[in-house]
Amino acid sequence: MKNRLKSFASLSILALTFACGSQQPAEAQNPPRSTAGLAPANLTGLALATFAGGCFWAQEEAFEQIKGVKQVVSGYAGGTKANPTYEQVAEQTTGHTETVQIYYDPNVVSYQKLADIFFTAAHDPTQLNRQGPDAGPEYRSAAFYRTPEEKKMLEATIAKVNASKQYGGKIVTQVVPFQKFWPGEDYHQGYYRLHPENPYLAHVSAAKVEHVQKLFPKDLKSPL
Repeated sequence: MKNRLKSFASLSILALTFACGSQQPAEAQNPPRSTAGLAPANLTGLALATFAGGCFWAQEEAFEQIKGVKQVVSGYAGGTKANPTYEQVAEQTTGHTETVQIYYDPNVVSYQKLADIFFTAAHDPTQLNRQGPDAGPEYRSAAFYRTPEEKKMLEATIAKVNASKQYGGKIVTQVVPFQKFWPGEDYHQGYYRLHPENPYLAHVSAAKVEHVQKLFPKDLKSPL
């Protein structure tokens, strides 16, 4: 019992101290990438996928690894307020969830492949309004579809993963029509690679990124 309480206390401290987005870098020391928060300059031939799976730092890096993905932007979707800030989303007053918008070449990687990665490797889709130490509706799992075909694909993927019993519970991911994506602040873009010193990345984010690497090695831009 003592060990269990000790572990719970350690996890609680970790959650309070290293929550996603809780440590904003000093811009002078940690400048954002030059394409921070922006779509690729040339959108010709590219398609979009929009997923929410907890802290966007890990989701952005997980999908940036995949061949055919040109750029991933961290931001917010699923809410009602225009141009929300991180602080407003964290206050749970906007209805948004932390989201990534993926710009990809459909001739290299399919929407189905991205959906497979999202549901089986990039996060735990069975957790309601939380991912690990991050709790609240701003961390809920959601997949935003743009066409009826994408909706069918997402629903079929959920049914397939549920049938596989990969997880201990059923998938609770919201499958909802895409309405609007708001790019996040510059300091959030490319955060995983720019700030390896952040303990949250080592304790929480890295496991998600590595899980994608383990389950989809042939789809990585740089094979392990």
